[in-house]
Amino acid sequence: MRLAARNLTVNPVKWPRSAGILLHPTSLPGRFGIGDLGPEAYEFVNFLTAAGMHVWQVLPLNPTGYGDSPYQCFSAFAGNPLLISPKRLYDRRILDAAALRSAPVFPQDQVDYGRVIDFKVRLLTQAAHTFFSSASGADRTAFETFCCDNSSWLDDYAVFMSVKSAYHGALWTKWEPGLVHREPNALNRWITSHAGEIKTHKYWQFEFLRQWQELKTHCRQFGVQIMGDVPIYVAHDSADVWAHQDIFRLKEDGCPSVIAGVPPDYFSATGQCWGNPIYSWDVLKTTGYDWWIARVRGSLRLFDRIRLDHFRGFEAYWEIPGDETTAVRGRWVGGPGAEFFSALQSVLGELPVVAENLGVITPAVEAIRKQFGFPGMSLLQFAFGNDPQGPSFRPHNYERDVVAYTGGHDNDTTVGWWTSEGTQDSTRTWEDVRKERAFAQAYLGFHDEPINWVFIRAVMASVADTAIIPLQDVLGLGSEARMNLPGTPDGNWRWRCRPDALTDEHVQRLKTLVRMYDR
Repeated sequence: MRLAARNLTVNPVKWPRSAGILLHPTSLPGRFGIGDLGPEAYEFVNFLTAAGMHVWQVLPLNPTGYGDSPYQCFSAFAGNPLLISPKRLYDRRILDAAALRSAPVFPQDQVDYGRVIDFKVRLLTQAAHTFFSSASGADRTAFETFCCDNSSWLDDYAVFMSVKSAYHGALWTKWEPGLVHREPNALNRWITSHAGEIKTHKYWQFEFLRQWQELKTHCRQFGVQIMGDVPIYVAHDSADVWAHQDIFRLKEDGCPSVIAGVPPDYFSATGQCWGNPIYSWDVLKTTGYDWWIARVRGSLRLFDRIRLDHFRGFEAYWEIPGDETTAVRGRWVGGPGAEFFSALQSVLGELPVVAENLGVITPAVEAIRKQFGFPGMSLLQFAFGNDPQGPSFRPHNYERDVVAYTGGHDNDTTVGWWTSEGTQDSTRTWEDVRKERAFAQAYLGFHDEPINWVFIRAVMASVADTAIIPLQDVLGLGSEARMNLPGTPDGNWRWRCRPDALTDEHVQRLKTLVRMYDR
């Protein structure tokens, strides 16, 4: 699908009325087992353009660790090498046709992470060897410049990944003491003896950023903005925590003394225990929040807008003892508050941030959000049940300064939500589900229409400045296409869009709604 580029002038904070699609790149089709930054990504941008969509929302792009989750990554700064496109490497003559033909037959509608990792690590290692043996002078200079410009995080990340590989994936607290505590002699010995592997990890980051920036340029040419995702917390098993142990609340052995989560609520009787270490906010304050400023600056180089996950944690966060497995025995602790965002803005200017203000949201949280002019979020799936905050999710109560969704990456698909018995991801009884459906049907005024298109129309018609639709809802898929079920360690983040799924009918139906509701 080839289209003429269009112009879209956007204020960095106040965005025009628009609509977009939520689709993580891993969910793109393609023959290499996982979506990547290759031709199918460009075709998806063309689909967005044809359908009148101006926003492509993605999940965190960092290298995934535990459970293959983009919210439990080995680095908050690095890109996921699994997203590097073999086809783009072939176009640059870094891989040959035989390397591409070596790809096994992968499933089309799911990511088999174990097999994908084995294949792509082998392929990317071959690409690194080719690059270092035959790259042009210009490419070598570009690589060296990249390494220099990003040394503040890249050096630690590359060492971290090389040690982790040598220790067969073991948590960094299980390494030899000299490396755990980052003793200079131990680090220098490792860097000298593993220089080739460390350089390979740096090359993968160079190639990821090169491919991403080319895709981002394509998006800009067609007036499509990319909304990225910045989780508030980072994984304990990450280069960030290993390299900056002083800014996290850890015990002497490096294990977290307290961990993050959310308390019991309508959706979980025991809350959510995420396991991420909590920041030493007092230490961060003494540095002027330098680490966070660098993190947000890096995100703004990748994205036009950023969704700041668990925004309420900056006002107050749920602190759980580090040895707990549920969130029941936690407590609320005050966060850095408005001072934190003032520090960010003083260095970075006005921030194109969407605040994820879902869950237990207090007036104090909303006061900070409004002080800095950050749009909030609203999910239509939350509008019709027993949750006391349900009325705020109903379209007649929307403010313009909000991003409206049919559902999010932690929700079931709209079709799955409508047809399920409701006990999988909440404390709802079957009677609760029945009442919820009856209310939704009365509120939205429909009878036999497909529920996904009823929901899409509702958020598109609303006053919300931005409407975002998960691609699964455009396709009308059920629970089999759900991206994540919170609280479950396995089987998430696997869904992929089949190659033939998007049709001209989808384009026309979305375009009609975009025109009808001035998006």
